[in-house]
Amino acid sequence: MNVLPAASQPLNQSVTLCVDAPMRLDSGLELGPLTVAYQTIGRLNAERTNAILICHALTGDQHVIGPHPVTGRPGWWETLVGPGKTIDTDRYFIICSNVLGGCLGTTGPKEINPATGKPWGLGFPVITIGDMVRAQALLLDHLGIERLFCAIGGSMGAMQVLQWAVSYPERVRAVVPIAGSWRHSAQNIAFHEVGRQAIMADPDWNGGDYLNQGTVPRRGLAVARMTAHITYLSEPALQSKFGRKLQDRASITYGFDADFQVESYLRHQGANFVKRFDANSYLYITRAMDYFDLAAEHDGVLARAFQGTKVRFCVVSFTSDWLFPTAESRAVVRAMNAAAADVSFVEVTTDKGHDAFLLDEPEFHDTLQGFLDGAADMFGLPRGLFSGIRP
Repeated sequence: MNVLPAASQPLNQSVTLCVDAPMRLDSGLELGPLTVAYQTIGRLNAERTNAILICHALTGDQHVIGPHPVTGRPGWWETLVGPGKTIDTDRYFIICSNVLGGCLGTTGPKEINPATGKPWGLGFPVITIGDMVRAQALLLDHLGIERLFCAIGGSMGAMQVLQWAVSYPERVRAVVPIAGSWRHSAQNIAFHEVGRQAIMADPDWNGGDYLNQGTVPRRGLAVARMTAHITYLSEPALQSKFGRKLQDRASITYGFDADFQVESYLRHQGANFVKRFDANSYLYITRAMDYFDLAAEHDGVLARAFQGTKVRFCVVSFTSDWLFPTAESRAVVRAMNAAAADVSFVEVTTDKGHDAFLLDEPEFHDTLQGFLDGAADMFGLPRGLFSGIRP
């Protein structure tokens, strides 16, 4: 692992917000106080104009870089974030928070409900992408940041940054939605439903009350993860990596053990996932993605969501992403063009599927680098190391 300069060491913190007044959710319910766990890297400049909010995907968290506290593995965007890297922590102040409903320090169904003294479980209110963004805005208020230089996110993170541009256009200068969409498709809702049903069919789920019952629905959550993980990859990538190769054997067993390497790989992914993720959080966060629809918020006309916006956009898709195919990104770009928004679009050619945004993909990195450099120069952000504020 790289040794980072002191200014770029990740700082893991949490804050309790909405102590005096609860946050109103899209459902009409209220939630508060609520805790937000977050990581910052780098330094905020004296003008407080160099902040980048990174929004994580469904199963991600706030640990963009540095060893993960549960798995011990590097952060999920170590390839992109750091001194001198594409998202240069010598130039930008990075913020990433665990989303509302998450399970790594932010208020969610596994945390304690102060009214009962027990885990929320299914008593936790249903949340939306808009609610997640509202909590992030409160975090920025706490950090004294009035306006973001940029908001960047892939997959569910792309939903959040688009919501940022629509809900808080005066608080963000630039937005980079990667491998995302303006709404969750019927096929994606269907995949999520399979995962949720797998969790709820596990006897150890106990009607969502498993934490109080001393059980964990490992089997259901693992199946949910295995199903979802298939959608993150592409057929060429699976074929190239596994094909029909057998796992530690010379011939098939005529049984239901993991004969094929791809089966063993998926089982490994499922087993590792249950060590770090909460089953009820999976239910709530997938539901938030299902409900996401920016056009519905504007009478079914997506262009109206971006009417009059001053935000600069860079929309990125990947050729082999069948979870959020390029056609959906093009629809977002067409809507932005119809609203006369400042938008650029790049479709990256790759066989790595939806997860390409998490991998070493040079064309994607070059695209992001070029956009950030151009936007930073336009907004007068200095290059290189500087003395700033560390909130």
